[in-house]
Amino acid sequence: MQRNLMMSQMDKFHVTIRTSILPLSGTYGSVWISLVGTLCETPPVKVNPEQHRLLPSSVHTIVITPTKEVGKLVLLKLRLEAQPGFPDMKWHCQDVEVRQCCEDPNVDIFPCHKWIQSADGCVELRNDGVCLRKEETLAILTAHREKALKNKQQYIRFTTFIDGVVRCVDMPSLAALGPNLTHIRQSPVNNMHYLEGFTERGTSWNSLQELETFFLFNGRENTVAKYIQAHWKEDAFFGYQCLNGSNPLCVKQIRSLPPNFAVSSKMVRSFLPEGSSLKREMEKGRVYLLDYEILDKLPANTVNGKQTYLTAPLCLLYYNQNEELKPIAIQLQQVRGAENPVFLPSDSTADWLLAKMWVRNSDFVVHQVVSHLLRTHFVGEVFCTATLRQLPEIHPLYQLLMPNIQTTLQINIHGRATLLAKDGVFDKSISCGLDAAKLLFVRGTQHLRYSSMCVPDDLRFRGVDTLPICYYAQDANRVWDALHRFVEGWSSLYYCNDEDVQQDCELQNWIREIFMEGFLGLSQIGIPQSFQTIAEMCKFVTMVVFTCSALHSAVNFSQLDYNLWIPNTPAALVRPPPQTKGLITEDELVSFLPGVNSSCHILRILSILSQHAIDYLPLCHYKEWYFRSGAILRLVEKVQKELKKIARDIAKRNKQLELPYTYLSPDNIENNLAI
Repeated sequence: MQRNLMMSQMDKFHVTIRTSILPLSGTYGSVWISLVGTLCETPPVKVNPEQHRLLPSSVHTIVITPTKEVGKLVLLKLRLEAQPGFPDMKWHCQDVEVRQCCEDPNVDIFPCHKWIQSADGCVELRNDGVCLRKEETLAILTAHREKALKNKQQYIRFTTFIDGVVRCVDMPSLAALGPNLTHIRQSPVNNMHYLEGFTERGTSWNSLQELETFFLFNGRENTVAKYIQAHWKEDAFFGYQCLNGSNPLCVKQIRSLPPNFAVSSKMVRSFLPEGSSLKREMEKGRVYLLDYEILDKLPANTVNGKQTYLTAPLCLLYYNQNEELKPIAIQLQQVRGAENPVFLPSDSTADWLLAKMWVRNSDFVVHQVVSHLLRTHFVGEVFCTATLRQLPEIHPLYQLLMPNIQTTLQINIHGRATLLAKDGVFDKSISCGLDAAKLLFVRGTQHLRYSSMCVPDDLRFRGVDTLPICYYAQDANRVWDALHRFVEGWSSLYYCNDEDVQQDCELQNWIREIFMEGFLGLSQIGIPQSFQTIAEMCKFVTMVVFTCSALHSAVNFSQLDYNLWIPNTPAALVRPPPQTKGLITEDELVSFLPGVNSSCHILRILSILSQHAIDYLPLCHYKEWYFRSGAILRLVEKVQKELKKIARDIAKRNKQLELPYTYLSPDNIENNLAI
């Protein structure tokens, strides 16, 4: 039972301090505590470290006797003090309880659930209610709310990583984040034994047989990779990857050909139903396109002292009567011309396979920079930074979103200092390199659209929402719908009507900062600048949750599967793209692949990124205290039940598939973006 305590002059208050159950939550230090009421604040009382040692899971009760009337108890202050002669260690406090007497069944709980350091000074706690700003009834609590936000805004700021790219948090190092915004990911041990020993081999693979030997040692336990090795040359599998591979975000239905694509109906007539035409099949909605115009004229990297090359392909695909999506024409550069031929399935096996390898290389680059890093990591960091800056911890949206977004800051700071730094994997092993990657981030930001970030809108626009073989679309739609219902249920607890949304100044500041600071005020992206309705807010919040959980799972945990057989998704190609047909043989294809050491460098990184944490929480599973009771718990239980049903349905479907699609099964979706 919760209540607000009124303090008379001689009341004694029993204060119980709990240390969290985390193994390293204790400290040698001692804690000072004071009670803050509407009339005054009690002097700090030291919890005697000799009688009350702050060990993990420890519970200590002290008695505080105010010397004068304090009024209604509204806040608690905790201050950690290091013990002389002992290390100055942080402390993880679970909560503090206050009773008027030892046997009093009525208790006020002041949740903490965070690390406290001696350098923090006084940490203020308020009771376990959650409320909007307009619901604050006491000036002291409104002031506390505003003060907490101002303090965070001084500590957490936006900065520019690359001009023209969505902005990031201004933190020079992981240490600057502090313990409450960092985490230790318990990752499984990766067996990289057979990837070692290649660091000095900068030459390419000698033969396909050599690649097969390498794969035998490194891919024998990966059933998806083994399937890919067996089928990577097949046109039907090429199309399958466009829909269900590690980058299912690019392929789109078209009703007319781009004017710069030199393909004609006559060229592809033999790949269409007898008597039909390309125009007619486009009208039927059976023609799809991959267009990597975003890569046009980017400078290519030098890897192992060898020049690599980038193309900006156009790839036409046809969805046939056998329910297969197959490529039927490929143009490797954007400008049509005699030295930029259109490759066809009827060309020589070597020409056609090499053309597909160039498309797959382009897809690798776009996947890594745009689909993965920009659209999940960088965008997720915008949401996290704005949430920390504009929403107080007691705001319901803060509590809903932080489990999904909090980990983005740590992983992104680390990524900018390693993967995207000099001598990192982009610099040393990928065809776009650091210079091209920066330009691609800028172009990717310019190409971002809010509609493409919202699953139902994106799938409809690209015409893949009803394709029977697009399992990404099927699963993404169902997961989005479940999350949307969850968010709608959550919103109904705090917002009775659209006017409540419009009058929530903290919510409006949050979305305004996301638009102005995070997305650079670029109106063409379509990010809302304010919320006028509950429906607008729920759609946006659903997008945030999906982006930082399900979308990241789809584009991240699939990476090793689709890259382990190197010819399927080459990270770089070291010979120029062909300007004419008939000049290469199948045996020469391996000479286009990058050096062995750079390939192994990439696979080592992907081996780490593609592994779930040992202790990961699946989608909509929470360890935060505020999800454990009341209406919120009922909502969580409801969405978990729905997600379990989706997972069972996916498992049942996958039993009928030659290659199961598992990345968006809710039990495989991590609830945050932590790797």
